Amino acid sequence: MLENISDKIRFVMVETSHPGNIGAAARAMKTMCQQQLYLVRPKIFPSGEVTARAAGADDILATAVVCETLQEAVHDCGLIIATTARRRRIPWPVYSSRDCAKQIINSVSSNQIAIVFGRESSGLNNDEIELCNAVLQIPTNPGFSSLNIASAIQIICYEILMASGKYQPEETDEGVPLATANELAQFYEHFEASMTEIGFYDPKKPRQLMRRLKRLFNRALLDQNEINILRGMLTKIEEATGKKKK
Repeated sequence: MLENISDKIRFVMVETSHPGNIGAAARAMKTMCQQQLYLVRPKIFPSGEVTARAAGADDILATAVVCETLQEAVHDCGLIIATTARRRRIPWPVYSSRDCAKQIINSVSSNQIAIVFGRESSGLNNDEIELCNAVLQIPTNPGFSSLNIASAIQIICYEILMASGKYQPEETDEGVPLATANELAQFYEHFEASMTEIGFYDPKKPRQLMRRLKRLFNRALLDQNEINILRGMLTKIEEATGKKKK
């Protein structure tokens, strides 16, 4: 379950100076099924701006853990990932956001995991990165790599959600089968006849019109309800123009 995964992953924000970024980060986390927020010496927290920017993610703010040091925030974590866009003099294991998400999912069953975000202006210092096992970098424009901290958290939360394999898109019209080849053939015959009768389609000068329209409808993966709607529309057109076959 996504809840079990989120119980083991914490997002740590170090010395965040703008309270709105904390609220926006909480909102980003909640939309992607994450819930553990740790704050290391935030400049302003709590505040009205934090709550406003959270836009309903009040439960994330209510359970946020405020710490005095990064060491305190990650003391029980087995996997600690630093986020940074800067190159370091001493090489550190570097993950892309997507590869990092896979590593997190592979490690989450037996470890507490922390993903650490630095200050808006200067990021994480070397001592803070030395507490971490690896560095995460989000692919960005090389000429403009500055990324808002809440946006970075949103991207990483999304990658974790997708890597978990737990996300399933909501289905509409669940249980309605797709139109069969025979139903599509009958629809195309009806469509061609109706368009011919109202003068939209000239069989003597087809110009691949029906072929293009078939390609359009085939791409749409029409279900049986949709086919019935379309054929009902054609019937109403025929009735309105007085050309419905008796």
